Amino acid sequence: MTDRFILLLSGVLLLLLTACGGDPGSGPTDVKWDRDACERCRMVLSDRNHAAQVRYFPADKKRSRLLKFDDIGCALIWLEDKPWKDDPKTQIWVTDRNGSGWIDARNATYIKGDITPMEYGLGAQDAPADGGLDFAQAKAHIFAVEERFNLHGVDLLKRLEERQDQRQPDSPDSHNHNAGETHQ
Repeated sequence: MTDRFILLLSGVLLLLLTACGGDPGSGPTDVKWDRDACERCRMVLSDRNHAAQVRYFPADKKRSRLLKFDDIGCALIWLEDKPWKDDPKTQIWVTDRNGSGWIDARNATYIKGDITPMEYGLGAQDAPADGGLDFAQAKAHIFAVEERFNLHGVDLLKRLEERQDQRQPDSPDSHNHNAGETHQ
C-alpha cells in the first residue's frame, strides 16, 4: 500500500510540474527580452512595442510551435511561403505599440511612421485610428518595403558581378600581387 501511494503521489507531482511550465499551446508566450532571437533575421528581440509571435500547427506534429520575431515584417515575410500561412489555427500576435501587451495581429490597426527594428515602420494597436491600416493593408505595405530593399540589394549585387566580369585576369586593371610586392 505504501509503494502504491508513493507511485501515485509521484505521478501527481510529475503532472503538476509539467503543467506549470512550458508552452501553454495557444496564444503568445513570454519573451526573454534581449535574449530571444528573431526566427527570420536572428536579431535579438529588444523592442517591447514592435515584436511578433507566430503559432502554427505542423502537419506531422501533435503540438503547435511558437516562433518569435523582432518585427511584424519579419513574421509575415517568414510566414509567406509556409503551407500553414492561411490555416485558421495559425495565430499571429504583435505587441501593442503603446506598451499594453500582445494583441491579435489580424485584428490590429497598424499605424505608419513608427521606428521599428527592421524599418517596416508599422506599429500595431487595438483601437482603430484615422489613416490606420488593417491586416491586409499592413501586409501589402510590408511586402512593398521588402521589395524596395531587395531591389536595391539585387541591383547592387548585379553591378558588383558586372564589374567582376569586366575585370579579366589578363587585363591591366587586374592586380594580382603577391604579399610584399609593390606596383611600379
